Amino acid sequence: MNKRLQDKVALITGGGTGIGAAIARRFVVSGASVAITGRRREPIAGIAAELNCLAIQGDTADADDCSAAVAQTVAEFGGLDILVANAGILAVGSVTTLVEAEWQDVIDVNMTGVMQIARAAVPAMAEQGAGAIVNISSVAGIRSSNEFAAYITSKHALIGLTKTLACDYGALGIRANTLCPGWVKTPMSDAEMASLAERKGLTVAEARALTTRHLPLQRMAEPDEIAACVEFLVSDDASFVTGTTLVADGGGHVVDIGTLVFSE
Repeated sequence: MNKRLQDKVALITGGGTGIGAAIARRFVVSGASVAITGRRREPIAGIAAELNCLAIQGDTADADDCSAAVAQTVAEFGGLDILVANAGILAVGSVTTLVEAEWQDVIDVNMTGVMQIARAAVPAMAEQGAGAIVNISSVAGIRSSNEFAAYITSKHALIGLTKTLACDYGALGIRANTLCPGWVKTPMSDAEMASLAERKGLTVAEARALTTRHLPLQRMAEPDEIAACVEFLVSDDASFVTGTTLVADGGGHVVDIGTLVFSE
């Protein structure tokens, strides 16, 4: 693999599992020095041991933890070139059914947490005159569905936040982009598929096929496919790309749902 992140320093939030762990693995192979954060010690410690990277336990919803994560990364590696804001949670419910505390938790992590880690990272990037930020949103940031009011709101807002970062800090050499993944084979989606399979009397494989049947590619992404998109956005290959939203959902966003009945 081309080491296009050679000598770069990256901080990845939510780096202990799923997409975040895949990004960490790809960045290390690509030559970067990597720090990962997460609220749970065990997952990030496992990835750190596997990759020989820096594990920093912390919660992006806590501004002090964000400042500490950036400070530890800079102290360990001498700077900060890349920030990937991947940490996120979800809660189920509409505005009339969602528990208010759950709404606030989602907003605190998915939206305010991204702002706080960016606020901590930007001065370190500005000091060296360059940096790249990728905020991990979701197809839920460009579309909607039932019973996910907090999650969908937070992921839509993240796209707007990224655009403001691009505008405010571009003159300092800092780029900011959003990635919107669709279905990805992660522990979170595995749990959702297991729940769907139980509800419909299917195998997990059948549930996955049912879920992706209308995607042009008719499958879920592998985590490394999403990590490859992030690698491009933070690399010098994307040096003139900022403020954009890259959708990686197997083509689902181009499907006209109003015509699907004619093909079934």
